[in-house]
Amino acid sequence: MPVVRGCHMPDELLYDVENHIWFKEVGDGNVRIGMTTVATAMAGRLVAFTPKKVGRSVKAGKSCATVESGKWVGPAKSAAAGEVVEVNEELTKNPGAANDDPYDAGWLVVLKPEDWDGVKASLIPGAEVADKYEAKMAADGFDGCA
Repeated sequence: MPVVRGCHMPDELLYDVENHIWFKEVGDGNVRIGMTTVATAMAGRLVAFTPKKVGRSVKAGKSCATVESGKWVGPAKSAAAGEVVEVNEELTKNPGAANDDPYDAGWLVVLKPEDWDGVKASLIPGAEVADKYEAKMAADGFDGCA
């Protein structure tokens, strides 16, 4: 598992480094989406999570959820277009779970993606993400995860 400036990046995930989002194929043609440890560290402790509702469409590059911390409110942008088929209801009750366990309990939504093969080709596999994240963190002036 790559670790960049103290931030863990599991090998089995695919990454949209620019937007600090991970994707995991869940075996039924759908993908689970979440925020990376970099995103949660930069945002600070999350206090609110508002996902798009099941059945709603997400456009590529647009928000699948809104997340809020004490110092930041913003979109969780999906590289994939598609339909929301599941939301993490537990995260709406306990948004801080995304800080505590971003790659398991802290997932955001499950999407039935359009053109997944095309989107997948644009994402970075976990085993290859370290250099891209190192460059992104340096460009953003982010020292790393505590």
